Amino acid sequence: MTSLSRRLLPSTAALAAFESVARLRSFSAAAEELALTQGAISRQVSGLEDLLGILLFERTSRGVVLTSAGAEYAKSVGAALSQIRSASLQAMTKRHSDTLNLAILPTFGTRWLMPRIPGFVARHPEITLNFATRIGVFDFDRDGIDMAIHIGQPDWPGADCTFLMEEMVAPICSPAFLAEHPITRPEDILSLPLLHMASRPGAWAHWFQSMGIAGGPAQGMRFEQFGSVAQACAAGLGVALMPLFLIDSELATGQLVQAYPHQVRSPSAYYAVAPLTKTDFRPVVAFRSWLLEEVERYRGGEVIAW
Repeated sequence: MTSLSRRLLPSTAALAAFESVARLRSFSAAAEELALTQGAISRQVSGLEDLLGILLFERTSRGVVLTSAGAEYAKSVGAALSQIRSASLQAMTKRHSDTLNLAILPTFGTRWLMPRIPGFVARHPEITLNFATRIGVFDFDRDGIDMAIHIGQPDWPGADCTFLMEEMVAPICSPAFLAEHPITRPEDILSLPLLHMASRPGAWAHWFQSMGIAGGPAQGMRFEQFGSVAQACAAGLGVALMPLFLIDSELATGQLVQAYPHQVRSPSAYYAVAPLTKTDFRPVVAFRSWLLEEVERYRGGEVIAW
């Protein structure tokens, strides 16, 4: 292969890293989606820019922005990778008529869904599950996905959205932090270091408003990954608003505690989403039915240890 030919055919790892950053507008979010470190994603993208001899992103203090050349390249690369994924899935599952290609949210998938998946496998050994990680709305047909777990509103175009559960959030911190900063009334939290999730910029303001407290919360550390926020809380860096059902384990072991006993309902909820063309697809029907049973069992108070 000539030098020019190699430049025209970058590695799929580099292309996948670039496409994820371009779509999510974040190196850290891309790292979470692809289960890599942020440094690995950055090296893949930098290597791709060196190989092509063009700048794909503008790095700013507020994040990353595609250059005009990067935006055009992202369109083509995204379409090409989707075709490769679909072809690979079809090749891998060709012998299995009962296969479910499921898109999951990173944190929901690892912390809530995966510990329960053995129950589905035991009930439906004839169905093969293939997992992919997706954040936000995507094209089911293009990505070769049959069903997705989605957080947001039930407004996915061309799809059926089945409500799973609401998300209750509360102020969370470490026991040591709470001992050093006693909280007797919600106003006390205003003077403490608050940790923020980039994907939920108005979460703290919503919580304080629910308590009838005027004024905006103080600025503080901002995180793009749920796991980083949980670790920051455990390290005693401050107080964060966190979905309670995703930190069952930490609350049960006492690693994290509620800083103040007031929960609020998140504006978003969790849904099982399937394209209208797949709502009667047997694996989709089976998984949706099983998932609703698991949600009801969880609501009933059963805690899965992991």
